[in-house]
Amino acid sequence: MWHSRAQNLTEKSGALKNMKEHIRVFYFAKDCKEPYVEIITVKESKRRLSFCSSVESEAEENESLYSSFHQHRLHPQLAAHMPARTQGYPWNLVYSTSIHGSSLKTLYRNMAGLDSPVLLVIKDMHKQVFGAFSSDPFRVSKYCYGTGETFLFSFNPDFQVRYRWSGENSYFVSGNWESLQIGGGGGGFALWLDADLYHGASFSCPTFHNAPLSTHEDFIVQDVEVWTVQN
Repeated sequence: MWHSRAQNLTEKSGALKNMKEHIRVFYFAKDCKEPYVEIITVKESKRRLSFCSSVESEAEENESLYSSFHQHRLHPQLAAHMPARTQGYPWNLVYSTSIHGSSLKTLYRNMAGLDSPVLLVIKDMHKQVFGAFSSDPFRVSKYCYGTGETFLFSFNPDFQVRYRWSGENSYFVSGNWESLQIGGGGGGFALWLDADLYHGASFSCPTFHNAPLSTHEDFIVQDVEVWTVQN
């Protein structure tokens, strides 16, 4: 029934007559609320549906992605591999797609002025959790930056793999407005995220001699968080 009501509403609204293919119109009605229409992109609708289905199916196991990442961040095996200069200091959340939206520009902006290492944690649509410790906060730069403290990690669901700097090159981190890259050489990045923090990729690369961090070299991002140490 709501399909026909949404269709009628769309036909009556002149602003919606020439709706583009990448836009969807959702009609919502509940007993306790007035009906309303929400217009979102197809890409965002798919992301919402995937996230909602994941949350519903794992409600008891994982109340929120925030708490899940928080637990991974504090995993003893991961904490043990952190550089000595981070030991004993609290970590603060500086960026989260669930709080700040999906934007690499916002991620950079939230780290402006920081001078401390950061922990990047990603959860993809295949429920894989992985990421990187960066010796430097993420920023836009013409050249690669970072030090040999930078490393990669993954959970499946426990801490599984950590890839240190191989010493083969110094392509630790590179950031521009279109993407964020970690590791490189040999035609691929260890970790790559697009400007919308929606598409990602992970390949083997000389910087870390790593295996792909996700089960799929090209993946869709569900959520991203970045933490920084406070010292």
